[in-house]
Amino acid sequence: MADGDTTEPASDTDSTAPVGTVYLVGSGPGDPELLTVKARRLLDEADVVLHDKLPGPEILDSIPDGKREDVGKRAGGEWTPQEYTNRRLVELAREGKDVVRLKGGDPFVFGRGGEEMEHLASEGIPFEVVPGITSAIAGPGTAGIPVTHRDHTSSVSFVTGHEDPTKEESAVNWEALAATGGTLVVLMGVGKLPDYTAALREAGMDPDTPVALVERATWPEMRVASGTLDTIVDVRDSEGIEPPAITVIGDVAATRERVVEFLRNRTGTAEVSEA
Repeated sequence: MADGDTTEPASDTDSTAPVGTVYLVGSGPGDPELLTVKARRLLDEADVVLHDKLPGPEILDSIPDGKREDVGKRAGGEWTPQEYTNRRLVELAREGKDVVRLKGGDPFVFGRGGEEMEHLASEGIPFEVVPGITSAIAGPGTAGIPVTHRDHTSSVSFVTGHEDPTKEESAVNWEALAATGGTLVVLMGVGKLPDYTAALREAGMDPDTPVALVERATWPEMRVASGTLDTIVDVRDSEGIEPPAITVIGDVAATRERVVEFLRNRTGTAEVSEA
């Protein structure tokens, strides 16, 4: 990707041709100003960008159509098999192309970055990891919700709300999480909200525990809906909260109520619903 690089693309049969590098890049939560300087440079210099559906629209719009490939996945909707993405990364690198694999948030926080890294290594493809700001922290923060606060919690747990459907049983121990007394941040958990809120109540978590849903965190259309462990499913349904959204469970979720009057983001005070 260096300026003035005139290397010809490698053919499938040219084993001596230079191999490109794959960059596993986190795009942050969506606001283009939260994209790292390094990520921005790599996007500008890349030959090809394979992207998820989670990077912010302004970030995706800044990439020329001719070098963008959508390999994103959405729960219950269109999806690209992970095996195809793995294979495509290797193919492009072996053609001598430098490739950015662009992911929402951070590539190693429920982003399959680890799987892709291991596949690249097994195929002898050089790669670099470029961390991004995870929406698990930036999303609540933008909404005025600190995931830790010395007056309320000394721990935080990050959990996926969308496990691999081929698993025979869940790897998430909701009973243990309920017992920590700390903040619980659930990513990709809008659809399964009734299941895990019920599991937490059954595990002994107070039904009046504050809960917040942060939809499209840091995007211009960001919304926040607030409730309790007992009411948040009804709030989700009445407000039409949809993915991508983050669920924050714990006393810190109520912090927003005390600061929202003075909280500003890219479009002013974020919408709030309470129940």
